[in-house]
Amino acid sequence: MYNQRIVVRPARSNDAEVVAKAVAMAIGDEVALQNYCGAEYLDVLAEIARREATQYSWQYALMAEVDGVTAGAVVGYDGARLSELREGTFAVLRERMGHIPIVADETEAGEYYIDSVGVLPEFRGCGVGRTLIEAFCDKVFAAGCEKVGLIVDCDNYNAEKLYASLGFERVGRKRFFGHDMWHLQRRKRVEYK
Repeated sequence: MYNQRIVVRPARSNDAEVVAKAVAMAIGDEVALQNYCGAEYLDVLAEIARREATQYSWQYALMAEVDGVTAGAVVGYDGARLSELREGTFAVLRERMGHIPIVADETEAGEYYIDSVGVLPEFRGCGVGRTLIEAFCDKVFAAGCEKVGLIVDCDNYNAEKLYASLGFERVGRKRFFGHDMWHLQRRKRVEYK
């Protein structure tokens, strides 16, 4: 698997199902998702991913392919747009579920936020997640943003170790969906000549 070629590309609207799987993996609590959304929780996430101006829209995703096969996705957006994008997400939840969750803000103005990263099981351990995060950061920094942020469960040592190896550092703590989370940021490196 390590000899395979990983290519990152912008998502297309027909990638919504894989984006939904990535979001579900990032949320990580399948039982909670099923309790909240019912058995069709992946369908609900895919509907959100198909729409424009939602937190999980394909518009804000990058896809990884390994030897031409879709392997995972990263979804992220300008933290200043959280309220706007959340409203688009909540509109789908109101349509499909009849209610919306109460959630704390996980990002803020001044950072681009990695909302979700997910790698399909058969591609884990070969660098797809690392490649997606690097590509997202490169894209954001090239566009002029100075910081990329994300949150990670305080008990998820392996994920935090990965993020630290990519230059992310703790900048705070948040409570999100009943979990204590580290708020991590990576700053754009200044290159001197």
